[in-house]
Amino acid sequence: MTLTGKKALITGGGSGIGLACAHRLSDAGAEICVAGRHEDPLRASGFAYVVMDVSDEDSVRAARERTGPMDIVISNAGGATTAPALKTSLHTWNAMLAVNLTGAFLCAQNFAPDMISHGWGRFIVIGSTASLKGYAYSAAYCAAKHGVLGLVRTLAIEMAKTGVTVNALCPGFTRTALVTRAMDTIAHKTGRSREDALHTLIRDNPMGRLVEPEEVADAALWLCGDGAAATNGQTVVIDGGELAA
Repeated sequence: MTLTGKKALITGGGSGIGLACAHRLSDAGAEICVAGRHEDPLRASGFAYVVMDVSDEDSVRAARERTGPMDIVISNAGGATTAPALKTSLHTWNAMLAVNLTGAFLCAQNFAPDMISHGWGRFIVIGSTASLKGYAYSAAYCAAKHGVLGLVRTLAIEMAKTGVTVNALCPGFTRTALVTRAMDTIAHKTGRSREDALHTLIRDNPMGRLVEPEEVADAALWLCGDGAAATNGQTVVIDGGELAA
């Protein structure tokens, strides 16, 4: 597979899944631009970058003006805050929808029209197993990630004849800073060890381990190739069998 001549924007590209995707697509020949709210990790990535807050319409529009058209967008930026559903503040609720769902919507509105005009494009949203099941103490996050699939499926139908595909990747618990923070939170609140906290996160994964960011990136790379041209509106789950168990 070669992506030579293709330009790819990856939000949340300074670390974790986003950075792994940047490396995979770069190795395939794509010209990479990573985006995020904080400049230091973007600069450290070694790729071209643009500072952008996906939840802010003006910020996304300004980023599009700076980067120009993109052939591939991986909408990866996201975040998770935990709280019992009935004790989740409206501020937290709105923040989770903004970064996990509205961010993908704004990226589509600002970058997909260029793909349509060029007759080729790949728009990939990083969802989660929380797009397909509920998790306790994660109501806002789960609601946002469930919404991602509705957005992906609708965009896929609307753009099906344009040469642009829209798909979602839904990893389980992945070895990222977000999961590290979750382990620390569990350990702090329960007084258990970090090893026990990790077991709490992976106990539903039949493989008994975290997903690696590179495993998600490999799936993203496949979706960008010509061999996935008829894969549209799909949810690719990378969870070690958690949802099947």
